[in-house]
Amino acid sequence: MAHLDLVALVVRDYDAAIRFFVDVLQFELVEDTPSMTNDGRPKRWVVVRPAGGQTGILLARADGEHQAAAVGQQFAGRVGLFLRVDDFDVAYRRMAAAGVRFVTEPRDEPYGRIAVFLDLEGNRWDLLGPVDSPPAS
Repeated sequence: MAHLDLVALVVRDYDAAIRFFVDVLQFELVEDTPSMTNDGRPKRWVVVRPAGGQTGILLARADGEHQAAAVGQQFAGRVGLFLRVDDFDVAYRRMAAAGVRFVTEPRDEPYGRIAVFLDLEGNRWDLLGPVDSPPAS
């Protein structure tokens, strides 16, 4: 058996990213441990994850110009991460009130209620809610 354990997300600053994911998105801070780069420089191993979820996000601070250029563009302007919630309307209102920037209005799709938002670095995410009713034909 296998499961996807972590996905890396390149960020500018560990602490700002932790505040966004924990305070705004209400993820859990699973781990924040001092570590070292392959060439011996200090870094941190920072993992956040939605409450009750299995897959976490490794918040990786950009190291060097090449990685810094990828911050906010890891998915080439496409939605690259999908946050599924039990109550779309509650999550949408809470996130909007916390200052999350939504770039689309909520809409219904066959796979659920959806709105696209930006994380603190500008990466696009789908906020996904359950399918409330079948789409009109």
